[in-house]
Amino acid sequence: MLKPGLRFSHIGIPTQDRDLPIYLEGCKVAINDFNDEPFAVEWLKFDADSEFPEILQKRAHVAYECDDLEAAMAGYKVLVEPFEAGPGLRCAFIEADGYGVELMQRF
Repeated sequence: MLKPGLRFSHIGIPTQDRDLPIYLEGCKVAINDFNDEPFAVEWLKFDADSEFPEILQKRAHVAYECDDLEAAMAGYKVLVEPFEAGPGLRCAFIEADGYGVELMQRF
């Protein structure tokens, strides 16, 4: 059963063989807009010197929108502390069952 307050957003898949249109300087990663994908796939192409944890650079992650970012993170190992990912959007990454989970809160 899905944890209360979570709504599926997308799945993120690391790649090295795609040209991606959006570059996030602070994360050192290129991505696509998953909202434009029919199956909500976010492709991620990390720079070699990205400081994102290896688990996120090498393995797929699932992302959820949530009502309360801190509450959704409670009790889990934090991989990436909350940060502003864009106007009106805070994100964080946690580890659950050996995989990365992205949590997103709009404000």
